[in-house]
Amino acid sequence: MTALKKLPIGIQTFEKIRADHAYLYVDKTALIHQLVTEGEYYFLARPRRFGKSLLVSTLQALFEGRRELFSGLAIEPVWDWTTRYPVIKISFGGVARDLLEMKSLVAAILRSNQQRLGIECHETPSGGVWLKELIEQTRQKYGQKVVILVDEYDKLIVDNLDQPDVASQGREVLRDLYSTIKDSDEHVKFAFLTGVSKFSKVSVFSGLNNLKDISLDPRYATLCGYTQHDLETTFAAHLQGADMAQVRQWYNGYNFLGERVYNPFDILLFCDSGQRFKNYWFATGTPTFLIKLIQQKNIYLPQLDRLEVSDSLIDSFDIDNIRLEPLLFQTGYLTIRQQLQIGAMIHYQLCFPNLETRYSFNDHVLGYLTGQTVEKSQYQAAIYRNLTTADLPAFEETLRGLFASIPYNNYVNNTISSYEGYYASVIYAYLASLGLDLTAEDVTSKGRIDLSIRLDNAIYLIEFKVDGGGKALEQIRQRNYQQKYQGQGKPIYLIGIDFDSAERNLTAFDWEQLG
Repeated sequence: MTALKKLPIGIQTFEKIRADHAYLYVDKTALIHQLVTEGEYYFLARPRRFGKSLLVSTLQALFEGRRELFSGLAIEPVWDWTTRYPVIKISFGGVARDLLEMKSLVAAILRSNQQRLGIECHETPSGGVWLKELIEQTRQKYGQKVVILVDEYDKLIVDNLDQPDVASQGREVLRDLYSTIKDSDEHVKFAFLTGVSKFSKVSVFSGLNNLKDISLDPRYATLCGYTQHDLETTFAAHLQGADMAQVRQWYNGYNFLGERVYNPFDILLFCDSGQRFKNYWFATGTPTFLIKLIQQKNIYLPQLDRLEVSDSLIDSFDIDNIRLEPLLFQTGYLTIRQQLQIGAMIHYQLCFPNLETRYSFNDHVLGYLTGQTVEKSQYQAAIYRNLTTADLPAFEETLRGLFASIPYNNYVNNTISSYEGYYASVIYAYLASLGLDLTAEDVTSKGRIDLSIRLDNAIYLIEFKVDGGGKALEQIRQRNYQQKYQGQGKPIYLIGIDFDSAERNLTAFDWEQLG
């Protein structure tokens, strides 16, 4: 029996994965060959843990001419291995929380490149001036144009979004550094920058406006991430016996306007853990800043699974005016459901990419919405039992207890609890955190259902009203929302839930069963 190849968990170095061919590797080199032969300056944004660092490491090994590492891969027979190029690699792996630390980090990165390339430069306070001299001296020493690879180009900003003044300083440090690349065009063979977020070109790339952004280029949609074909071939032995439909539901769904892809980190950990379904990717980074932004903006949570944004909004954002929509997309909590052409404009409808992100995100945000800690899991279990057994009186009792248990201080100190969408957001977050099949603002020919839940045993259609005088169920009846789901052989429950903002709880819970 052939031994399984090792899983490259946490390994971001191409050489380590390929040195003895002991590790599993998904061959992306055909796309890499297309990339390097069709252009010279590129930018790629992808969420964290999506294989960006491995891609940068692969490019470095390729331009350095390390043919032995590419044995058997798609690019080996078509690449010119007789020419080697010196590589300057800038990787912001460290954390810098003030201007001094940022400048020290840039200096350390440039010194590391000098040592590896055998170059000595004059150390100056300006990273850009320093990098320019490094590029020119490297070209002169090696007699070849220089390849510049930047991994996590945005880390000085992203790490400091919670302190805007420092983030702005980080922007200036990076602008000084990156403007040098365009100024050194005659010495540069190829440049590739990658990171999590795309900031407006005016603010960061003002001096590097010749970058080709391939973040939403369908040709490179699968450059990072695993495809369904990758799972069925490269991962076939590791996934033997797995419920592939469930794997797809949990971890697939990231859409960069081409074939949808899986997050590599999820698949590697899923295989390594004995095929246990867990929130592997989400657990590696708590989006604290993101949750605070949701609180500040009083976001109606159900809309997150059907946001519609313009092409210009999703394209980038500015740290002086941070918008939630592009941040959620660029960090991987939302993805593109579909692209829409509206006249001359392009819009995107966003959604959660898969079950992992939807349930994990909503589970996490619940703590901020309700202030509940221990009680949260108890209510989640109760809600699940209530719905799977169609015990509607118990469901009402659970919801009343849930809202009664929200600490008073949470209402006083949290502005999100003062707007109408708060109550529906809490219920939606509880339901989404259970991984249930649900749709917010479910479109019918008669209008939109606030929330529809589809279970094996029943279908629930829920309408919410705040200070509405007990008219939620009446609206469902009048608009005949149930027509969409009739004929499926399941009982349909119409539920109208009314809230009183003064009482901070349900004032009415009316329901009826059809079929």
